[in-house]
Amino acid sequence: MHHHDITHHLKDQSNMKPYYSAATQHEFLTAAGTLSLSPARLALWLCQDRIYAAHAYPRFIGLLISKIPFDGPTVEEELNRETLVLLTACLEGVIREVNFFEGVAKEWSLDINCWIERKATRDYTAEMARVASVGSLEEGLVFLWAMEQVYLDAWKYVKSLLPPQSDSEDNTANAIRQLTNNWTTPEFEVFVQKLEVLANKHFARRHHGHAHSAVCAMESIWARVVELEAMFWPEDGEDTRLSSRAF
Repeated sequence: MHHHDITHHLKDQSNMKPYYSAATQHEFLTAAGTLSLSPARLALWLCQDRIYAAHAYPRFIGLLISKIPFDGPTVEEELNRETLVLLTACLEGVIREVNFFEGVAKEWSLDINCWIERKATRDYTAEMARVASVGSLEEGLVFLWAMEQVYLDAWKYVKSLLPPQSDSEDNTANAIRQLTNNWTTPEFEVFVQKLEVLANKHFARRHHGHAHSAVCAMESIWARVVELEAMFWPEDGEDTRLSSRAF
C-alpha cells in the first residue's frame, strides 16, 4: 500500500474524523463492548444486518461482477481475474455469514424474526443498489472496501472494551463475544486489506494522476458509507418501538 493511494487519502481526511468515530465508536458499540446491551436491541440489530447480508449484499456484489470489463485490453485480464476471484470470495463469505447470524441467534435465544426494517437499513440497501447500478466499477469497489473497513474498525473497538470473560455471563454477553470474535480475526483483516488493494488498483487504472473530480467522487462515497454505517447501529429505546408485535 502506498501513502498516495486513494484509500489512504480517504482515511486521512481530518474533516471526516468525528464522523468516522460516530460510525465506529457508536453508543451501541460501547454498550456491546461493556456488555450492557439489551438482548432486544442486539436482536434488532442482528435482524437488520441479516437483511443487509442475505438480500442487499449478494445483489450488490453480483452487479459489481457484471461490471468487470472482460472485453477490455488483454493487459487488464489479470486484474479482471483478480477482481472476479475476490468478489466471488465476498459472495461465499456472506453466505457463511447469514448462516452464522442465524446460528448465533438460535444458540443464544435472540429473536431476529419479530422486527420491522429500520429506515437506516432501507437507506443503506438503497444506496448499495444505486451505486452498484449507476456507479462505475471502481466506485463500487471503494464502496465495498469502505463498508468492510468501517465494520472491522467498529468490532475492533468493541473488542478493546470487552472485560475479561467470567463464568456468570448471560446469553447476550456470549452472543456479543461470538460476534466480536468473528469480525476481529486476522483473516477478516487480510480480506479487508485485499479489498483495499483492489480498490486502489482499479482507481489507479482509470485515473492516472488522480484527477480532482475523480478524487471528489471517491470522497463522497467514503462520506456516504461512513454516514450510513453510523445510522445502522440502533439507538437506545428503538427496540421497544420497532417490534412487529406492537402492531
